[in-house]
Amino acid sequence: MTAHDTPTREAGGLDAMFKPRAIALVGASDDPYKIGGRPLRYMAEAGSAVTLYPVNPTRETVQGAKAYPSVSAIPEQVDQVILAVPASRVEAAVEDGLAAGVKSFVMFSAGFAEAGEAGAAAQAALVARIRAGGARLLGPNAMGLFNTNDRIFATFSSALDRGIPEIGRVGVVSQSGAVGSYIQNLILTRGVNISKFVATGNEADVEASECLEWMAGDPETDVLVVYLETCRNGPGLMRALEVARANGKPVIVLKAGRTEAGQHVAASHTGAMAGSAAVFDAALTAAGAHLCRSLAELVELTYTCANGVLPKGRNLAIITVSGGIGVMSTDAAIEQGMALPPMSDAAFDTIRESLPLAVGLNPLDTTAATIGDRTIFMGAVEQMLASQSYGSVMLFVGNAGLNPRDPKIMAEGLTKLTREYPETLFAICTQSTPENAKAFEATGFLVFENPESCVAAFSGAARLGEVLRAPVPAPAALPAPVALPERLDEVSSAGLLAGAGLRFARSETAGSAEEAARLAGEIGYPVVLKVRSPDIAHKSEVGGVKVGLADAEAVREGFDAIMASARAAAPEAEILGVSVNQMVAGGVQCILGTHRDATFGPMVMVGLGGIYTEVLKDTVMRPAPVARDEALEMIRSLKGFALLDGARGAEKADIGALAENIVALSAFAAAQGAALEGAEINPMIVLPDGCIGVDALVIPAR
Repeated sequence: MTAHDTPTREAGGLDAMFKPRAIALVGASDDPYKIGGRPLRYMAEAGSAVTLYPVNPTRETVQGAKAYPSVSAIPEQVDQVILAVPASRVEAAVEDGLAAGVKSFVMFSAGFAEAGEAGAAAQAALVARIRAGGARLLGPNAMGLFNTNDRIFATFSSALDRGIPEIGRVGVVSQSGAVGSYIQNLILTRGVNISKFVATGNEADVEASECLEWMAGDPETDVLVVYLETCRNGPGLMRALEVARANGKPVIVLKAGRTEAGQHVAASHTGAMAGSAAVFDAALTAAGAHLCRSLAELVELTYTCANGVLPKGRNLAIITVSGGIGVMSTDAAIEQGMALPPMSDAAFDTIRESLPLAVGLNPLDTTAATIGDRTIFMGAVEQMLASQSYGSVMLFVGNAGLNPRDPKIMAEGLTKLTREYPETLFAICTQSTPENAKAFEATGFLVFENPESCVAAFSGAARLGEVLRAPVPAPAALPAPVALPERLDEVSSAGLLAGAGLRFARSETAGSAEEAARLAGEIGYPVVLKVRSPDIAHKSEVGGVKVGLADAEAVREGFDAIMASARAAAPEAEILGVSVNQMVAGGVQCILGTHRDATFGPMVMVGLGGIYTEVLKDTVMRPAPVARDEALEMIRSLKGFALLDGARGAEKADIGALAENIVALSAFAAAQGAALEGAEINPMIVLPDGCIGVDALVIPAR
């Protein structure tokens, strides 16, 4: 056990929930298939050493066990009470349990917050009473939990009708009982056993993030799987992921509603782009979790990570008996960000001695010639792996798993590979009988039917390996917060951000046409004129912008035109004059922004800017603050990064300077905290030597 392998104080009180020494089932049923009967049946089938006491005042026995009229009548100290009674009987059962010193309630009972205002009020009162009694509540409306290590099954999950699961190393946290039960079945069917499972129901007290943090510190759990429908506690979720990362445990997440738009939108492009799904993805990715897009992806990646090998690097070797599969697998690998380094020419020449028709250095197509002699195929694999370093290896052998002969012939060679390369992730792609699949898995190989699913799982495992092997960045030192005026315009916004370390084009304010002409001469032509007003956010829409003015007369005329147009279009607006701005030519236009998310706090964004901001929506977001390396990774993750990297022979933009501005903006946002709603620089023009902002907006919290 490492120094981190203990649940922190924030996840406190959950030992009595996950590892009780004695349990009472209030509402125990003699019918082993009813909700109040299932825990008794499951615990009996599991042969649990933990006693589950049935509580039912109308019966002498329940499912053959002595029944008790109340929890307080049980002769042993009970740590946990399972509530399987109607909502009308819950309050009395809770009072009885608290009087008996119970520290954990698992409430199957429904009819609370999910049932309307009256139910919500009853739930709030119930939670207050339980907390005052020093206990914790899972639910209401929860499917419950189980712990295979201690053979505790405080759940009515129908997934256990298939049989009591064996002890495993995968922890599952779900906000939905039905989805969680379904995930159980999918994972178990894939041959992966579970250590702990919990479905959190209404989360009146215990939240999914707390359960995740507890499992992240559980020495009996190695891989963490999470299904979320909402996030009620952003800091708690991030803290749980920090514990998992510190303990070297991969976290695999599936969240429903990833296309849902954010409910709160600030008056900026950044706010509009910071939908709840985008923020959630950015926050969890930054914390090291892997976000899945489907149940199938979640199950296959869980199966892969449960193997215990997270590949070092993204180098993938593909050896097939089919050229077509090689092409499809190559497409999948490139799309998933995997690399396919070729084997050496010498290794390929050796392979060609026994397989003269073999094609390709990676993927290697051994052709159908190996179907009759799998030992030749295995020899080719050995030659390829000996010549190059690969983190992952995928073998496609068609229908080899459907006959009894090939798995036996290949077993020795496959076992040899996993022994010689213990840090390499191996998989075989084949249609297979269940018996043959188990035979392949016994050699240390994973078994997939779909090569593209295999490549996707390898990619996810490689990323998780990168995250868990990388040093955890030290917390950034933040500047002191500054007092934010209630009303800010572009010029005062730029001044604030310049004080935070960002660079802006020179800007001066004129109150008359003559002053504008004088300032333009000092700045240098051409210049840009913009109306100054804290009440006009989109200046071009009111005729408040003039670009490329090349002499004094053009500036005078532009000043007068801007003032007349702005006053006509926004007669109630406060107009502070006209800003005379340095005009920046060339470069690549980007956008930098921050947005305060209600769940995860300040976020920082970079994307392609100017007129492309709303059209392309090519942005990358991370929780603030970010370090320079993370800022560079954000920039390189943009789909349009080639524009910054010298596409079509253009001079490369200074992404180092852009990264430094991202860092400065993120530190400013983090330091301001809840006082800042958002800030934006659009465009931030990235030049071959440095970058410079030409338009700014700072939005204080209201």
